Amino acid sequence: MVGGVTTLVTGGAGFIGSHLVEKLLHDGPVVVLDNFNDFYDPERKEANLAVARARPGFTLERGDLRDAALVRGVLRRHRIDSVVHLAAFAGVRPSVENARQYVQNNLEGTQSMLDACVEHRVERLVFASSSSVYGNAGARPSREDSPADRPVSPYAATKRAGELLCHATHATDGLHVTCLRFFSAVGPRQRPDLAVHKFARLVRQGAPLTLFGDGTSERDYTHVLDLVDGISSALERCKGFDVINLGAGQPVRLIDLVRHIGNAVGREPRIEFEPMQRGDVDATMADLTRARDRLGYAPRRGIELAVRDLCDWLEQA
Repeated sequence: MVGGVTTLVTGGAGFIGSHLVEKLLHDGPVVVLDNFNDFYDPERKEANLAVARARPGFTLERGDLRDAALVRGVLRRHRIDSVVHLAAFAGVRPSVENARQYVQNNLEGTQSMLDACVEHRVERLVFASSSSVYGNAGARPSREDSPADRPVSPYAATKRAGELLCHATHATDGLHVTCLRFFSAVGPRQRPDLAVHKFARLVRQGAPLTLFGDGTSERDYTHVLDLVDGISSALERCKGFDVINLGAGQPVRLIDLVRHIGNAVGREPRIEFEPMQRGDVDATMADLTRARDRLGYAPRRGIELAVRDLCDWLEQA
């Protein structure tokens, strides 16, 4: 982070955002803008901010990014220098059932933020994109110059469209933007709708869990604190326009993930199999060459630690 600047984190009460806010507060003031919607329990999001609230330099603003006047007011009142734009309707499967809501929220909210950044001369913006933009196209690992024009879910389509809106604003108005393509984040405060959280909860309860497919699909599961390190570095080095993967670079089979969860909670998972669902991709794996070269990014927390940290948090929650 650039020392002394004020950073706005949209979606800062969420899983990744709350961890990022805590890290950024070590270096300067942080404003969180979050609408605390009911995609999952808003009280859980309030709890995510407990540590940040106790630190100097923290401010919370409540509101919807689609309210352009509200967004402009936040940037004006707090004299925002940098933005990390994490806020979005998330989740591949829900987006298949409600594509219009994802388009309205994710694209209108992103454009509202970009317009406000230009109007108030914000120096830089880091945009949270997703590995889902790669779809099922191309070889693994996915490189940033791999095809990203065949999304297989509305969520993925909105993330790719968000990248393009960011580039258009950079091209027309000179806003420095780095788009980060996150690969599956795991760790404390993970959203309850995400598979690893659900699996861990069910294994702890001794209840059966459902795997879609035959268990051989792979994901590049990444400890949330590794992602936070990468975001912080991107914020410091954001210049021009760039697209960068943030992952672990080590794909894990779904069946092996479940075994790690079983080991972490000391129970044998009870597994049921169902066909793959619409919108799911077969595998994700990040090529981290650009992240290493441009951000000095070096993930150092493996899947076992990510799962154990999540399970420990569930035990205490």
